[in-house]
Amino acid sequence: MTDAARRPEPREHGREETSEERSDRNWVELLQELRVMQTGVQILTGFLLILPFQSRFQDLDAFQRNVYLVDLLVCITATGLFVAPVAIHRSLFRRHLKRPVVTIGDRMTRAALVLLAVALSCTALLVFDVVLDRTAGLVVGSACAVLLLGLWAVLPIIVRHRNQ
Repeated sequence: MTDAARRPEPREHGREETSEERSDRNWVELLQELRVMQTGVQILTGFLLILPFQSRFQDLDAFQRNVYLVDLLVCITATGLFVAPVAIHRSLFRRHLKRPVVTIGDRMTRAALVLLAVALSCTALLVFDVVLDRTAGLVVGSACAVLLLGLWAVLPIIVRHRNQ
């Protein structure tokens, strides 16, 4: 362990910790966030995986099938991105690479959140299109995308700017 890793970093917002302690804390926080998101995206992916085996699936038109296939691929990719930080951590365990693991895990989680927003919007689009009509599907899918963009991207920016 280097002296720099042992030395507490300058206080930032009242917290004094070494870079290793910060990486450990960040990793634990990331894992907690991943636990919440992984479950939801895995349930959605599982739901989408069984749809083609339902009798009404054959009634979908070409647009609905395309939305379904895009939605399924986006969900699978999001699931992969949400699980990847844990797989990377397992591969690099005990190699003293926690900081890069946390950094790449953070980036993958951010990308997965974008894909999760797309998947949820596509799912809403598909369901409303099948149950009501194409216009309702497009309106509700778009509204979901705007809502999630606002909650997951715009709101944190507003909070950050107000608290600087």
